[in-house]
Amino acid sequence: MKYLLISFFIVLAWAAGSGLYAQTAGKQDDYLHFSWRKVATQMPATWYASSEAAKVAATVLYCQMDAGGWAKNKPYHHPMTAADSNFVRENRSGIGATIDNGATTTEMIFLANMYAATGSERYFNAFEKGIYYLLSAQYANGGFPQFYPFRKGNSVSYASHITYNDNAMVNVLRLFRKIIEGDSLYVKMPLTGKTRERIQKAWDKGIDCILETQIRVNRRLAVWCAQHDEVTLLPANARGYELASFSGQESIGIIQLLMDIPQPSERIIQSVTAAMQWLDEHKVTGWRLENKPGADGKKNMILIADPAAPVLLARFYDLDTGKPFFCDRDGIKKNSLAEIGPERRNGYSWYSTGFESLQKQYTNWKLSWNIK
Repeated sequence: MKYLLISFFIVLAWAAGSGLYAQTAGKQDDYLHFSWRKVATQMPATWYASSEAAKVAATVLYCQMDAGGWAKNKPYHHPMTAADSNFVRENRSGIGATIDNGATTTEMIFLANMYAATGSERYFNAFEKGIYYLLSAQYANGGFPQFYPFRKGNSVSYASHITYNDNAMVNVLRLFRKIIEGDSLYVKMPLTGKTRERIQKAWDKGIDCILETQIRVNRRLAVWCAQHDEVTLLPANARGYELASFSGQESIGIIQLLMDIPQPSERIIQSVTAAMQWLDEHKVTGWRLENKPGADGKKNMILIADPAAPVLLARFYDLDTGKPFFCDRDGIKKNSLAEIGPERRNGYSWYSTGFESLQKQYTNWKLSWNIK
């Protein structure tokens, strides 16, 4: 009965949002044109005390799954239909809670913003439930799976892997670190001492897992794969076009996380230094990624020779050769972007331009800690 009543009022709010409220659009609903991440984490502090924010919060609370996490790729600030509401109610006890694509951590930051603005206990309670979800999801070795709970035999066989893809595990650890260090958004949250101790231990285990999963080549530290086996800690496959590899893109977020640690240990210094050296040795220069529509006018990503182009990092490097590779959904490695079909060539991020910015951060980091 409780969920039926909540559903009824949520649907009324969504109907209002898509009806009369939308007809009187103005500054108060500009947030509807933003991304969910911006609304959740980057709005002015005063906005989170507004009636518009309260409407969004009602949806976020309603969509929290029984396990404590949230589904991914959901724009919780947009009006939802009655069918959407029914689907959430019928599936909230399922296995769709995840940290993939910023899910769960983004909703938790939003709830922290709501609590800071209003002091409402219901926002803290949902945030705390999210904390327990993340703590429960962590493996004994410190890693985090993409989905939790995860049922063996599920069609998404890689969902149990330790997941660095799209900064999934990095996002969790960044959230933990802010809580541990007393970030202003979390310092007044009434988390118990015991819960804070658990968060500290989870952080420590997570960093240990990152250091343990760093790939070695002839005993020399390299970088990381986008996902690692949760038992062996070795690089692992995910989707058909996401084969085990050295990952240029995902390693960036991991390195940044390690460089943000106050008083880095000698092991962390060695890890970052080796990873940066590997990336420097495998960066792609003299090529620019450009969308050059074909005769049909559709998107067509190609590489163009350009000596002045910014440095690129390939998303995937072969574990044996260290050379970039590309895949269609059939999982067959290709040596160039041009060799794969238009669907995957244009529908996936095969290169990253983040190396130059990372290199500047690394230079400053070395100066800060007097690292040669």
